[in-house]
Amino acid sequence: MSKGKIILNESKFHLTLERLAQELIERYGDFSNCCIIGIQEKGVILSERLISIINERKKKLDIRFGKLDITFYRDDFRTRVNPITANTTDIEFMLDGKEVILVDDVLYTGRTIQSALSALQDYGRPAKVQLLVMVDRRFNRHLPIQPDFTGLLVDSLDEAYVKVLHKEIDKKDQVLLFPIKD
Repeated sequence: MSKGKIILNESKFHLTLERLAQELIERYGDFSNCCIIGIQEKGVILSERLISIINERKKKLDIRFGKLDITFYRDDFRTRVNPITANTTDIEFMLDGKEVILVDDVLYTGRTIQSALSALQDYGRPAKVQLLVMVDRRFNRHLPIQPDFTGLLVDSLDEAYVKVLHKEIDKKDQVLLFPIKD
């Protein structure tokens, strides 16, 4: 893959995380009737970082947090050439009546979020589900799914690729845009 163009550098990445955390604090206050669910794998990393920032600002709130694997809820898992490996789902509480903040790194077609919404049903009936994404590729949606909290809007052609790098995996925080393949 060719070298991507940096569209969000490390310092702006951190500012974006700070802004998203502040938006959550303003919306949910003490987080008493809500929980944060990260979609494996990068949504979990993003969730953990947001929770860390919130706890720095709000004196260690008890925010319910879960990790959601959607592997077997995907509409394409049977059509893959190579076998896919599932991650762990770790949700130790029921979602009945709670406001769920569902977190992922990139919203593209909406299929991942559709799968996550199906998977969440195994844990009860939430009062509300809100979507937080680091990057919204808004012109490529296959399904009518929109984020409630967005770090960065990216308008790119279908063939272009957006990648979110996290220091926990990639040793740096950045968002890259890769050009259309030749």
